[in-house]
Amino acid sequence: MARPASSSEPKKRATYQDVIDAPEHLIAEILGGELVLTPTPAPPHQKASLLLARRLGGPFEDGVGGPGGWSFVHETEIHFSTDGLEVLVPDLAGWRRERVSEMPKTAALHVAPDWVCETLSPSTEKIDRTRKMAIYAREGVSHLWLLDPKQRRLEAYRLKEGAWRACEPPSDPARPDFRGEPFGAVPLDLSNIWKW
Repeated sequence: MARPASSSEPKKRATYQDVIDAPEHLIAEILGGELVLTPTPAPPHQKASLLLARRLGGPFEDGVGGPGGWSFVHETEIHFSTDGLEVLVPDLAGWRRERVSEMPKTAALHVAPDWVCETLSPSTEKIDRTRKMAIYAREGVSHLWLLDPKQRRLEAYRLKEGAWRACEPPSDPARPDFRGEPFGAVPLDLSNIWKW
């Protein structure tokens, strides 16, 4: 007869098969060896992410009215393996083309982004602000944005000496133009990102 697992026994680390086997309507990530399942984002969350991606894409990916030089993806798995397998699915991620000249054709990416954006929701904010920020810092992601549709706020952070530091004051709904590292070359109009 099998004995029940005690709290003193180490938990089995999640594997990529756990991600594959997760219900399709949930986002599956591996954080610190644990499978973490979160609901699919609600429309205001998705819309805010999409509109921010559109603001960044023209000047920073296509070079229209800005410097170009970036490649962006939306809700793509990024695999890290510094401390066992970690699978993160940021809302948006970007790589400087000088580091990644061509995006891989695989479903998952294995190169740390230069920038990530997590769009906060009630079900993910604690995870985004703690566990995921810690993993991004450990993996050397140099910039992180937190987009909060409910509070109508965008926060920009820079990694400095292994810790996140605010590099700009949070956006202010009364002042829709936002210049945040690493995209300060062009002011981003956030006025209608919050319209949902």
